[in-house]
Amino acid sequence: MTSTRKDPILIVLQLTGGNDYLNTIIPYNDSLYYDNRQGVGIPQEQVLPINGQVGYNPAMGPIKELYDQGKVAVINGIGYPNPDRSHFRSMDIWHTCEPDKIGTEGWLGRATRDLDPRAENVLTAVNFGRGLPRALALSGVPVASVAVLETYGVLTGITGEQQRAEALDVFARMYAPVTGTGAMMDYLGQTGLDALKGADILKTAPAKYQSTVEYANSSIGQKMQGIAKVLLADLGTRIFYTEHSGFDTHADQRPQQQKLWTDVSQAIADFYADIKEHDFANNVLIFVFTEFGRRVKDNGSGTDHGSGGVAFAIGDPVKGGVYGEYPSLKAEDLLEGDLHFNVDFRGVHGTIAEKWLGLDAAPVVGGHFAQLDFV
Repeated sequence: MTSTRKDPILIVLQLTGGNDYLNTIIPYNDSLYYDNRQGVGIPQEQVLPINGQVGYNPAMGPIKELYDQGKVAVINGIGYPNPDRSHFRSMDIWHTCEPDKIGTEGWLGRATRDLDPRAENVLTAVNFGRGLPRALALSGVPVASVAVLETYGVLTGITGEQQRAEALDVFARMYAPVTGTGAMMDYLGQTGLDALKGADILKTAPAKYQSTVEYANSSIGQKMQGIAKVLLADLGTRIFYTEHSGFDTHADQRPQQQKLWTDVSQAIADFYADIKEHDFANNVLIFVFTEFGRRVKDNGSGTDHGSGGVAFAIGDPVKGGVYGEYPSLKAEDLLEGDLHFNVDFRGVHGTIAEKWLGLDAAPVVGGHFAQLDFV
C-alpha cells in the first residue's frame, strides 16, 4: 500500500503530567546530578550514552536505536520565560503559544486552518483521545476526535439512506435548535455535522489496513496504531494529535517513569516500523513534548513540578542530533531550584510549521522566534 501523496504529515505526542527531563536525557557525567538525585538518580552504568556528557534513560532503547540511525533530534532546555508550574496553565501556554495572557486559539488549530483554509476536508486534523486538545481548538476548524477507531462513529447501527438522512436531520436540529440564532449556533451545527462526516470516513480506515508489525500491548501503542491506520488509509489527514499520561511522578518515580518510557519508546518504534514498511516514513515527523520538567533536587522517591524540559523530533525528515545547550545544574545557575530554559518552544513550533508543514510560522505561533535546524 504505497502512497504517492507527498504532503508532509505531523504527529504530536503529548507526555501529560510533566516528564522529568533530568531522568530522560541524563547528565550522567555530572556529579551535581547524583548529588541532587540521591533518591531517583539513574546509575551511570545503566544510562544509554549519546556522548560523553548525556545519555538516554535505560527504558528508551528503541528511541536510542532510532537516534543512532540519525532519526531523532533531542531538543534540550525547552521552555518559555517566567515558567508556570501549574499543569493546566503550562499546558495551555504550550497549546496556544500565549505565555502572557489566556489564549483562545490553538497553534495547531491555526496550522490546520492555514493548511485547509476552506475547511474542505473534515479530517485535516484528527485527535486520538477523548475531548479536544486546546492546541487544535479554533473556531471554524473541524477536528475529528477518536477514542477507539474500531468503535468510532456517532450513528453506528443505522442502516439505509432514508434512516440515515432522518438521523442527520435530527442531529443538525439538535445542534442548532433555532436557525438564525447567531454565529455560535451555526458553528455548533456545522461542527456537529463535520464530526459526523469525519466519523463516517474514519470508520473505513481499519478495513484498508494491513501490516506485519505487531504493536506492543499498551494504551499508547493502540493510539499509535490507530494513527497508522488513518494515515495509511490516505484520507488527507495532515495533523494527528495524541497523548500519554502518568508523568506527574511526585512519588515512586523510577519504576513509574521506566514503565512510561518503555511503552512510549516501543509505541514510537512500532509506529515507525509500520510506516517504513508502507513506504510512508519520509512523509512523517513526530514531535514529542511535555508541559514542564521537574525540580533538580528529588523529594526522596519522586520529583516535584519544575521548569526547563526536553522535546524530541523523530522520523526520516529529521536531522538527528542534540540541539540546544543542556542547562547548568550549578546552584547559582538555577531558577528557584529549577533548570533554566534556553530554547523557546515557540521557535520549535515555528520550525515545524515553517520548515516541515510549509506555512508562515508567525501567524501560527504568534510572532517571530529563533528556529532550529532539525528538519
